[in-house]
Amino acid sequence: MKVVVVDDDRLVGTSLKTILQAGGEVNVVDVGCSGQEAIELYRLHRPDVILMDIRMSGMSGLDAAEKILSFDPAARILFLTTFSDDEYIIRALKMGARGYILKQDYESILPALKAVYNGQSVFGDEIVSRIPDMFLKNRKPDFSKYGISEKEAEIIALVAEGMNNKEIVSALYLSEGTVRNYISVILEKLNLRDRTQLAVFYYKNQ
Repeated sequence: MKVVVVDDDRLVGTSLKTILQAGGEVNVVDVGCSGQEAIELYRLHRPDVILMDIRMSGMSGLDAAEKILSFDPAARILFLTTFSDDEYIIRALKMGARGYILKQDYESILPALKAVYNGQSVFGDEIVSRIPDMFLKNRKPDFSKYGISEKEAEIIALVAEGMNNKEIVSALYLSEGTVRNYISVILEKLNLRDRTQLAVFYYKNQ
């Protein structure tokens, strides 16, 4: 199995190479330390799997993965990271990454590589158990058919959470007058009378 390892810490990348090659089943053909290098090394070697960190200086692993998948949709990308942020996991899933595992679980790396190489998707147990809640929490209503802009949708969500104008001002760094104007325009667009109706509208359209 031909593998490229990319990690912003060169020492970690070299250590991973040593660990993975110890069993003789994996040939780590190259080690990179940036998103840009990930793209270049993928083009150069066309590995069976690319094992990649997410947070790297310059271009992130997620951005690099999207570029790789744009020219090779069949690329097998396995993310290995210390970060289990919901936003990262959802983006990895949506782009078509084959796996997302945490660095802390070193014993799972080789089995995960084998599974991805064999066409399976691999997400650690901790991550799999959180996926349904993540998608529910991150699902945003689409109000575009009502002529509502992104900023207006953001304000509607905060109103639905029970925030008053001063709290919205603090959350979005707008003036109180601007927030009042936004809410007036939103109510007019949606033909609603007050904030309570606006909150009901938000939850009905989730």
